[in-house]
Amino acid sequence: MKTVLMVAEKPSLAQSIAKILSKGGCSSRKGLNGACSVHEYTGFFMGQGARFKMTSVCGHVMSLDFTGKYNNWDKVDPAELFSKAPTEKKEANPKLNMVKFLQVEAKGCDIVVLWLDCDKEGENICFEVLDAIQPVMNTPYSNERTVYRAKFSSITDTDICNAMNQLGEPNKNEALSVDARQELDLRIGCAFTRFQTKYFQGKYGNLDSSLISFGPCQTPTLGFCVERHDKIQSFKPETYWVIQAKVFKGKESPITLDWDRVRVFDREIGHMFVNMAKSARETLVESVTKKEKAKQRPLALNTVEMLRVASSALGMGPQHTMQIAERLYTQGYISYPRTETTHYPENFDLKGTLRQQANCSYWAETVRALITDGINRPRKGVDAGDHPPITPMRAATESELGSDGWRLYEYITRHFIATVSHDCKYLQTTIAFQIGTEGFSCTGKALLSAGFTEVMPWQGIALEEALPSCEKGDAFTVDEIKLLEKQTSPPDYLTEAELITLMEKHGIGTDASIPVHINNICQRNYVTVENGRKLKPTNLGIVLVHGYYKIDAELVLPTIRSALEKQLNLIALGKANFHQVLQHTLDIFKRKFHYFVDFIAGMDELMEVSFSPIAATGKPFSRCGKCHRPSRAVCTVHIVMRRTVCPRMEPSNSTRSSGVLWMSLSWCCGHRAPAGKLTRCVPTASATLLSET
Repeated sequence: MKTVLMVAEKPSLAQSIAKILSKGGCSSRKGLNGACSVHEYTGFFMGQGARFKMTSVCGHVMSLDFTGKYNNWDKVDPAELFSKAPTEKKEANPKLNMVKFLQVEAKGCDIVVLWLDCDKEGENICFEVLDAIQPVMNTPYSNERTVYRAKFSSITDTDICNAMNQLGEPNKNEALSVDARQELDLRIGCAFTRFQTKYFQGKYGNLDSSLISFGPCQTPTLGFCVERHDKIQSFKPETYWVIQAKVFKGKESPITLDWDRVRVFDREIGHMFVNMAKSARETLVESVTKKEKAKQRPLALNTVEMLRVASSALGMGPQHTMQIAERLYTQGYISYPRTETTHYPENFDLKGTLRQQANCSYWAETVRALITDGINRPRKGVDAGDHPPITPMRAATESELGSDGWRLYEYITRHFIATVSHDCKYLQTTIAFQIGTEGFSCTGKALLSAGFTEVMPWQGIALEEALPSCEKGDAFTVDEIKLLEKQTSPPDYLTEAELITLMEKHGIGTDASIPVHINNICQRNYVTVENGRKLKPTNLGIVLVHGYYKIDAELVLPTIRSALEKQLNLIALGKANFHQVLQHTLDIFKRKFHYFVDFIAGMDELMEVSFSPIAATGKPFSRCGKCHRPSRAVCTVHIVMRRTVCPRMEPSNSTRSSGVLWMSLSWCCGHRAPAGKLTRCVPTASATLLSET
């Protein structure tokens, strides 16, 4: 009897899949690392009896990093990181001992079935798992196949069983595209980050960040926010005038009309039009136009739209939203939450999915009516070839999911029901008037059929003031004609929802990484999240972006990253060579890095305007006594050394001639050095060497 090892991406996922495949008949035990469990049962594999071991990893098994000395900021020129610095795969979380755990469980196994998440990152983890376990697995007979890949989009009995019956192979090209992204982001990001941080830290006392990071995706993301800030700052309000007219018929309430000219920017001309219209005491209806219109039901839900709505309507940040969506997915409530597709495949069981919601009090009436009357086929969206749109997979209650979990689940469910509902239909009526020489009109909407807005009421037709019943030629009394002075207003700061839209439009990041990039610029104090989930750049964020524009605009514009994302997608499709894309991109950024270093003074000039020198802030210049990195506070890892010396130490010619400065630790000899006192000292056991440079 053969032994089949099956590996999922998360412990909770492994438990759910094992429970489904074993029909609840598996036994469970903890693995040696304590984080992952192993679920065992017997069954059939490819028509033969087999013993199954289902376990998991905890995300990526390995991470990419530089080797040895290349992780030392002070010993390596950042320019070397583009080509000379070798990289290696290290355990992503050494405390988990994931490689050893996998090897212990894989020893003696004949076959492996990979149940990693079905996206590019999941494919990459597949090969990380294989690298760990294949050396210890049983040697196959002749050309016997031993590696299988399960493809699934939800944790339901049907989907999991179908995946087990239709096993494929892991996709090496998709895994390589992730390898390329990891290496590029590591080399480019570290080179620019190390140089910027070392150049500016210790130079300005009130910088808003201890790490001045650069990222090929992070920086264009910040650029969008600063671009909007610049538009707000440069905006000059302009005064304009509009004519407001009110008319009524008989004893009905007056209705306010819209001026056909909309507005004028000259007050005298506005007064001229008002005077021409004021002479009229009565106006006749020029025309009454009635037109039936429809508001389309939404396209099926993909990741980007879910993130937009969660931010704008639910007040939930993208990172938090994805965490909740992942939990709902692993618990089997929704389908896989990372997808670019907005089109359901022809064989998708829409009716079956809808029936599961027939007993939920929030939308039961709408669902039952759709089942009885017949569903409307969803609009044809985009099939990106990855996963079906995000869909509720089983009914739930608020008590099961918690507050935020329920709110996201409720939206996903309402959105799905809306996609199989009918369009919202309404009657739009427009009444045109002529008052003196000026044309005016008013428009009203009357609901004919609510359609999908029954389940998405916030999308419904707003209740407007009812228009009076009239026909062409009917007379109305002019109640009021006046000139109103108004001003143009600046745009507001970007909301998270707007930023997500811009990132998707310009190809910055993927549906999986967009939340990470937005979270990064928030955590690194480049932007702050204001009321309404608006992103306001900090001084540091503004100066960095303006500095990039001043030195090399392509470092912050989305064009290069967008082109790179296309190349990475071509690697995933097997249409581009991994090594060629990697080398070409690194060559481009290496040249940009050298140019950036040569002209860093341009950014420094902007820093000088926005931040104060160390001396002006009254803060002592400090460096970590071990890693020598500049710091404004005590190093979290090492002791901090300050530009003060122990008064018990004596000056020495040897130190003066050596061109270096010996400085005491903060508590040298048990005495605190007097503030501001700077002398050269004889090195002692408690002193540490620090270069003047």
